[in-house]
Amino acid sequence: MSLPEISGEQLRIGVAVTVPQPFFATLQAARGRVGDPAAPSVPPHITLLGPTAVEPGDLAAVERHLQEVASHYRPFVLRLRGTGTFRPVSPVVFVQVVEGIAGCEALECHIRTGPLEQGLRFNYHPHVTVAHEVAEAALDRAFVELSRFDATFVVHAFHSYECGDDEVWRPVRDFPLTGGTDLAAARLPGIRVAPGAGAPHSS
Repeated sequence: MSLPEISGEQLRIGVAVTVPQPFFATLQAARGRVGDPAAPSVPPHITLLGPTAVEPGDLAAVERHLQEVASHYRPFVLRLRGTGTFRPVSPVVFVQVVEGIAGCEALECHIRTGPLEQGLRFNYHPHVTVAHEVAEAALDRAFVELSRFDATFVVHAFHSYECGDDEVWRPVRDFPLTGGTDLAAARLPGIRVAPGAGAPHSS
């Protein structure tokens, strides 16, 4: 995973939908079986905000922003099924989001405003990474082993994470979806993508 450079007292944060149990354990174990060293340090998740450097003094504003975003929307159904890959552009195998894509897109766009405003390096593509930067045989194994994976759950909240010096991502806070807006019908703001970008971000 590519982490942003930090200086001084800056922190690395991220925002994601965490895959709940028992699916969490299934996907984490599968990532470990293919030899991905990130298996114990990166919880199974759908990224809403990739690794971002923030100043400690900005954390309160960031949390208020995330709480405000969550207050607009109501819970939505998310379904994971089957596998996909970003090869040959990027050595990644992932479990696909087949229901709830619009909800993830709306949250991602809204989160990436205000104190977290930033452009995208790659087009946003919600997914759950299960193998990253491992040997081709291991990528193939993950692709086949999880090809019949199928899980449906309700997203009641998204979560903020902080990455320590040991590169372990730890949950910090839950942001429950408490509003009335249907994420499937939410209007998306314009997505700004850096020139030349063509492959989705993965983690």
